[in-house]
Amino acid sequence: MADSAATQTPLSNSPIEAAFRERTPGSAELAAKARTLFPSGITHDARHLKPYGVYVERAAGPRKWDVDGNEYVDYFGGHGALLLGHAHPEVTRVAAEVMTHGTQFGSNHPWELRWAEAVMKLVPSVERIRFTSSGTEATHMALRLARDFTGKPKVLRFRTHFHGWHDHMTHGVASQFDGSAAPGVLASVAENALLADPNDFVGLRAVLDAHDDIGVAIIEPTGGSTGYTGLDPAFLRALRDETAKRGILLVFDEVVTGFRVAPGGAQEAFGVRPDLSTFAKILAGGLPGGAVGGRRDVMDGLDFDAAEARKRDKISHPGTFNANPVSAAAGTTALRILAETGACDKASTTAAALRERLNGVLKDQRVPWAFYGNFSLFHLFVQADRPVEDPFGFDPLSLSATKMKDRPKELIRKLRLAMLVNGVDLNPMCGGLLSATHTEADIDATAAAFAESVAMLRRAGDIA
Repeated sequence: MADSAATQTPLSNSPIEAAFRERTPGSAELAAKARTLFPSGITHDARHLKPYGVYVERAAGPRKWDVDGNEYVDYFGGHGALLLGHAHPEVTRVAAEVMTHGTQFGSNHPWELRWAEAVMKLVPSVERIRFTSSGTEATHMALRLARDFTGKPKVLRFRTHFHGWHDHMTHGVASQFDGSAAPGVLASVAENALLADPNDFVGLRAVLDAHDDIGVAIIEPTGGSTGYTGLDPAFLRALRDETAKRGILLVFDEVVTGFRVAPGGAQEAFGVRPDLSTFAKILAGGLPGGAVGGRRDVMDGLDFDAAEARKRDKISHPGTFNANPVSAAAGTTALRILAETGACDKASTTAAALRERLNGVLKDQRVPWAFYGNFSLFHLFVQADRPVEDPFGFDPLSLSATKMKDRPKELIRKLRLAMLVNGVDLNPMCGGLLSATHTEADIDATAAAFAESVAMLRRAGDIA
């Protein structure tokens, strides 16, 4: 299929882009059709890549294959959902078996009980739970529960921390750091979502002192975008202390970190107990599904009997696919496997080895960047005006969260294309998430791909 004038992606003179196009004609054809169907030709903002993203046909373990037959070591990780790798045999078998009985009963079912028990067994702070269809829905419900419980309207958030795409969460993640409303969001909504700087202990107390109508604070417990902008664990403990003193509910957004950094999530790893937690991704074993859970008295806002006893309306919460039986079966199975097999530790150990190897390439090639991260994640720091002298000594807490977001988008785009040419799929920031299925061979392949990608950038004149 030839691109029409309206859908054609302009050719560039980049040899890296040319190599990518030559390798992916099938993806180019599908991308041209997609641009006639979807805004920008995509169904998720993170899949935006010029000239186009690859179209994947199948995946297994740590690898995936596109429609042109190219094989990739995958670090996109299903947006963080696949701690056990793609198409885990037991998870897929159980999901397929349950699917033969039906995909939507419109009734209660046994799998939702097993799913809830699996979460509560791993996360002691979850005394009651309500399932949703996504992480965005879970954070939205957490705010509603907190406002109902405290009677206070405002939410405290932290710059660069991501909590989904509903109206309270859109500004202050990658832009609108001044607190102004994002496109399509009412200014009055944005005004009730206060922004503070992570790791700023003095600033935190100043914001809390200035507003006595904050009912809830929400944070990514390992830092913005799952640690792309780092978070000092001491700040997490200070936030817990300050919110507890003031009667403010604390929500940990564990949509990515839940069941990844430890079986009990970041709250287990750091020993800090929130009032509410939100989950998705790994929760549903790679299928759609989310949840909010926490203190029973707060979760009572969803309870019919509790509302009647209080003589007030309950929080309404419908949702066609809440606790979908197939997602429940896959999630219950995945949570059991990761708890029994040490999958979290295995993925984290492999990620540490990968960061070490990639920084070794940077040091050997004299490239002033750094790979960093913790647990089973890795991130890339590259800024022209802030060269890194020693990638092994880079401190992501040395810069403010908003300054960490100042990445060179065009260079990152070309590096990502080069890595795809060399058989590795990274996330849009040229970092990624590991699964328990990644191996030493995958590390070797990734390090070799990165070394060649750096060479491609140099040959093209994109880096010195």
